[in-house]
Amino acid sequence: MAPLAPLPRRLLARIIDGLLIGIPVGLVMGVLLGSYDPVNSNGRATVVTVVGALVYFVYEGLMLTHSGQTVGKRLMKIRVAMLNDGSVPAGQPGWARAAVYSLPEIVPCCGFVFWLVNVLWCTWDRPYRQCLHDKVATTVVVTAEPLGR
Repeated sequence: MAPLAPLPRRLLARIIDGLLIGIPVGLVMGVLLGSYDPVNSNGRATVVTVVGALVYFVYEGLMLTHSGQTVGKRLMKIRVAMLNDGSVPAGQPGWARAAVYSLPEIVPCCGFVFWLVNVLWCTWDRPYRQCLHDKVATTVVVTAEPLGR
């Protein structure tokens, strides 16, 4: 299997994917709902959060089950692989990984805390540097091998 992906590249991939999904969802929801204040706990902010989490879930689930890479991961030259054999997490593992990453944000207050612990988990996990969503799906994030190997 390819070497584990460096944590800074994993972070940059998530930032790219977050912007790729967050900006269009924010713009569309802004047009549909009018102005909303994400700090003020009103129904509009909740709708935007739920829609954003669902769109990210579908995006990540589809991308991971197809190729093991999102746009951000492709740009950072990393991919998600099954721990046991390095294959693409097709089907249930890819969808489970996407669900554990994105859907807890829907739960008010506690969802963000779980999400934060989840994404930080890889900083102390050994030997595979897995986040909780990787552990659930039995996946690891590795460097993408160049084509032709």
